[in-house]
Amino acid sequence: MRWIWIDKFLEFESGKKAVALKNVTLAEEHLHDHFPGFPIMPECLMIEAMAQTAGILVGQARNFEEKVILAKIKKAAFYKYVCPGDTITLHAEIESIAPEAAGIEGEIRRGDEVIAQISLMFSHIDKNLAGKQFPQENFVFTDTFFSLLEGFVDRDAAKERP
Repeated sequence: MRWIWIDKFLEFESGKKAVALKNVTLAEEHLHDHFPGFPIMPECLMIEAMAQTAGILVGQARNFEEKVILAKIKKAAFYKYVCPGDTITLHAEIESIAPEAAGIEGEIRRGDEVIAQISLMFSHIDKNLAGKQFPQENFVFTDTFFSLLEGFVDRDAAKERP
């Protein structure tokens, strides 16, 4: 099972930036245990939501030709809680991109309020220097992820990747 931590994209500028939306609801089981009586969205899941937003942005910048994985969390600073009923937006911007890797800067916001600042590094594992071989199928960019890009990216063109 693959967990998707974003609901949809609001903006998507190829190779530059993306904004995704996440509605936080009590229908999400993890909130019932974190914490009983005062449910909040775990910070690690907000990092994962940012990684998904930014990972799709980085992957699309190279037409999904490479397998993109989260390599490093450079910075994750949280300033506010996110509770059921909140809608957050994940703002990701590519700071650097090379054949081997990419870096992004991101913010999570609730309206105009900054909830978190996150910097991530991604690796293009097909361009690794160790010479390891990976399966041909792209295990990150599934049809579910492509459905999030409806209206922003030509899905058929992206699927015609080598």
